[in-house]
Amino acid sequence: MRCILVLNAKGGSGKTTIATNLAGYYAIKGISVALADLDPQRSSLDWLAVRPEGSPEIRAIDGTEGQLRVPKGTQVLIVDAPSRAHGTFLEQLVRRAHTIIMPVVPSPVDIRAAMRFLGELSALRKVLATDVKLAAIGNRVRERSNIASELDDYLDHQRLPDGRKFPYLTMLRQHSNYLRAAERGLSIFEFAPAATETDREQWRPLLRWLNSPHSVPAGFAG
Repeated sequence: MRCILVLNAKGGSGKTTIATNLAGYYAIKGISVALADLDPQRSSLDWLAVRPEGSPEIRAIDGTEGQLRVPKGTQVLIVDAPSRAHGTFLEQLVRRAHTIIMPVVPSPVDIRAAMRFLGELSALRKVLATDVKLAAIGNRVRERSNIASELDDYLDHQRLPDGRKFPYLTMLRQHSNYLRAAERGLSIFEFAPAATETDREQWRPLLRWLNSPHSVPAGFAG
């Protein structure tokens, strides 16, 4: 079973948007997917609660009490992590994950917080000697804004502890399509392609990376 952790220590980065849309993407591909909500706000669980009957199945896991009981047969586990994950709790999350996706909102405050958190993650990965794969995406981006360009430049110049380029993959726009999806318990991948063409295009680099060997530890067998 593969575990994809959507993680950022700062609130408001849009982790639930990424987690729910990823779960929807895997579900429509016929993959057995479970969505674990660890955030006390329970936004992912609320999304699942309004998911239309007959939609591709996404199994819900309430992890707000600290336990993750993953259903048998799950192929992909998406974890919507809470904000303010640090210390021992962060260590437990990273130990379990194969892939980490870090959404970053283009604001000066969020960019500075991301810099600190990347340092914390890098130090933790050294201690744990884990081969978990990590990538960042810009999220809730207002297109053609100056701060979006700053975020793009910042993430594009980050380096991993071994000196390799940090895998910054794409920017996802702020758009009503995501609000509509959240209200209806759907992902943008379950709307008509013509209505979400731009959004799907922006997701493509992330999905291509997730579907490649570069996004999982060496020797991962699925």
